[in-house]
Amino acid sequence: MKARIKWVEERTFVGESGSGHKLVLGTALGPDDKTPGPSPMELVLIGTGGCSAYDVVHILEKGREAIEDCVVELDADRAETDPKVFTRIHMHFVVTGRALSHDKVQRAINLSIEKYCSASAMMARTAVITHDFEVVDTEAK
Repeated sequence: MKARIKWVEERTFVGESGSGHKLVLGTALGPDDKTPGPSPMELVLIGTGGCSAYDVVHILEKGREAIEDCVVELDADRAETDPKVFTRIHMHFVVTGRALSHDKVQRAINLSIEKYCSASAMMARTAVITHDFEVVDTEAK
């Protein structure tokens, strides 16, 4: 896996993945008091949620569950001193589908966080990772 980061100006950078995708990241505030993109640590948190969401969807699809949507909301704390690593990450999953098995959703999330998600495994070295979930049944509507 490869990536490239290019400094643009101030604290703004463009990151390019080995697969050719680009994104702006940085912490410099623009005239509207907004940053040009997510900070590097926001990207780490997003990547952790994305890694786990990918696993959950994949596991449920393989189990032939009628999954329609998966959202992971993350809330995290960082250390106050450098390096400001994540010390706590809470992941709230909202999994939507038709007659989804509560037990299978729970199992998929547990497998992701405890076994398959590389990002969660790395983050767990410095952060306490907790999670909960809710299942939204579209068949009941």
